[in-house]
Amino acid sequence: MRLFILGLGYSARHFVRRHGDRFSHVAGTVRDPAQRNDLAGFEAHPFSGSRPSREMVQQVRDADVLLVSIPPGSTGDPAIAAFGDVLQGSRRKVVYLSTIGVYGDHGGAWVDESTPPQATLDRTRMRIAAEQAWTDAARGDAAILRLAGIYGPGRNALATLRAGTARRIIKPGQVFNRIHVDDIASAIMAAVHHPNGGVWNVCDDEPAPPQDVIAYAAKLMGVAPPPEEAFETAEMSAMARSFYASSARVSNAKLKRELGVTLACPTYRHGLDALWRAGEGR
Repeated sequence: MRLFILGLGYSARHFVRRHGDRFSHVAGTVRDPAQRNDLAGFEAHPFSGSRPSREMVQQVRDADVLLVSIPPGSTGDPAIAAFGDVLQGSRRKVVYLSTIGVYGDHGGAWVDESTPPQATLDRTRMRIAAEQAWTDAARGDAAILRLAGIYGPGRNALATLRAGTARRIIKPGQVFNRIHVDDIASAIMAAVHHPNGGVWNVCDDEPAPPQDVIAYAAKLMGVAPPPEEAFETAEMSAMARSFYASSARVSNAKLKRELGVTLACPTYRHGLDALWRAGEGR
């Protein structure tokens, strides 16, 4: 199989490291040409939303699997705008990395893939439109993976505590799901081999308040957690504050049932324990 990746973000990069050898050819786009030699065996092409080169168009046309991790911007999805027409006339598996943020606020109640998305924010509307556009472009053979809060090597509560940037923002009733990047890689591979398209939540078993994650990481490190800050008065960017506007417990039952994924890190504690053993935060 030939794999082409649109947007070599954190999750896609980790997928290549773990599963790239299962493909006969791996190529994709990067925003910064300096990233070109970061992964062994990865053929990188600079792309920032402008008109793609003929070589990129041909590689997308030849790909058996297209992994899309470029988020939509204020004017829509730049990848579907650049490559959507290329997908016409032939079938391939498209795996689109979306977000559980499309569900919006449910006051901490449980949601699953049958829960209608809430287009209350501009970025949510753009994301829902992108999901539909890729589903249409792939003629139904698109796996929409809605990812929870991503963490993993170099991107976790242990690292932010060590860097002195961790905060314990307290908003009563607030819960999030998370997902370790290893489990995202497993979900992508399972979606590649699944015979049909669909929508799957890629998240852990235990949605939890964000301050609990910081406190557990501090316990592993043997340090005092940062002081609690009330959400109402905490200094935060508008973007950071907007993530607290949604509180929901997201089910991963369909991921396990239909894609057969067994999570390596079913809770944030499993994930942080593994990262601590690997030397994170030291």
